[in-house]
Amino acid sequence: MIRVLLVGYNGANNTGAEALLASDIEDVRAVLGPGAHLTVPTLNPDNLRRYVTEGPTLRIAPIPTLFFAAVRRLVKQSDLVLLVEGSTYMDTWGSPLLWSFLWASHCAAKMGKPCMAYAVDAGTLKPFNARLARRAASRTGLIVTRNRAAAARLRGLGVTAPITSTADNAFTFTVREADRGWAAREWPRAARGLVGLAMVDFNLFPAVMRPWGPKELCYKWPYYFASSPERTRAGEMLARGYASLADHVIESTGKAVALVCMEQLDETLAERVHRLMRHPEDARVFSARTHDASRMACLLRGLDLLVTSRYHAAVLSLAAGVPQVAVHHDTRLATIYQDIGLKEKWFLDPTAAGSLAGGFAALKLFTRLRERVDALLANPGLQRERLGRGYAEHLALARQNRKLLREFVCGRGLCMAISADDTLQRELSNTNQNGGAACVA
Repeated sequence: MIRVLLVGYNGANNTGAEALLASDIEDVRAVLGPGAHLTVPTLNPDNLRRYVTEGPTLRIAPIPTLFFAAVRRLVKQSDLVLLVEGSTYMDTWGSPLLWSFLWASHCAAKMGKPCMAYAVDAGTLKPFNARLARRAASRTGLIVTRNRAAAARLRGLGVTAPITSTADNAFTFTVREADRGWAAREWPRAARGLVGLAMVDFNLFPAVMRPWGPKELCYKWPYYFASSPERTRAGEMLARGYASLADHVIESTGKAVALVCMEQLDETLAERVHRLMRHPEDARVFSARTHDASRMACLLRGLDLLVTSRYHAAVLSLAAGVPQVAVHHDTRLATIYQDIGLKEKWFLDPTAAGSLAGGFAALKLFTRLRERVDALLANPGLQRERLGRGYAEHLALARQNRKLLREFVCGRGLCMAISADDTLQRELSNTNQNGGAACVA
């Protein structure tokens, strides 16, 4: 029985992380067989149990916020360590999240355990974090990034581990058939057309470690969101801008508005926007806290238009070719819009004209955003060819992840543990005959 540790951003009521974990578990089962024992560490076990079912071959492992000893123990108990969080080599959200992945890599290297970064991303890092990442990532057995830009960033840091690029594994996520169209069934107002706003209050990041702080800014002790009078004003102007945009959509088109919370922490902004609207009866908050990844993906794919600051809202909506505009929040969103060919016209950077604390900058952002929303509502076909081509290309690349995982584990001798699974052995043999790595014992 192969023991696999899946290190990610699990249990945070985050739609993207849920979709990734579901796809990653499916890949591991396909490669290592149903008998492989999977361990999923999390700060929030109750949240994780909403969409992951424990059993004889899957264990949810609670870990404390000061995670170093717990992660080291879990690595020691495992035969294979997989880093499955998309933001593995980024400190956009806060350094502690980055450190957890680097620590798992470091422990695996020290203990001689195979470690693979599975379809992850990389962004700009603070100098100290860049040095940590270079050392830990260089000792990783294989790094698979989900775009070429992330691979280039890691090489630019001086990472010497083998690196290849594919696409986000969330592209292979499958929804339940029963969930298709659920939003319109539960909210008849949506049947007349639905525009989604997947918003992020990016003024809260990065989160930092400190011994105390305001209760409303505590993510989970000792992690607190960023705060200052300027950030508070910027967050308020962001909410007012989105509320005005939502009312404009309702008044000009008659469509309803979905305030999409891809992660539970987005609820504060969404609820503020809802309160500020003139037509709150024509809008509804949909949160990952109450709807799992299948339902949220179906909601996104049923939209007439998406305005997003959430990377995985863009990814999960692509299967349906939903027209979209991005309000920049991190490098992942910029990269996928660049890859699809939408960045030049349909990607807005809120900091391009200065801080959102300035009224002029906020006014300029939402003026430009409204123009693009109106253009896509008037002609939804403007992006059709690029969305369709981009989805097909990314899906084909994402389907290579399972093959790379198979080659990696078999190259480390772990295929011996699954030799009794005749069905899997036939699949491995076919892969080898078709040009894959020689991985059948």
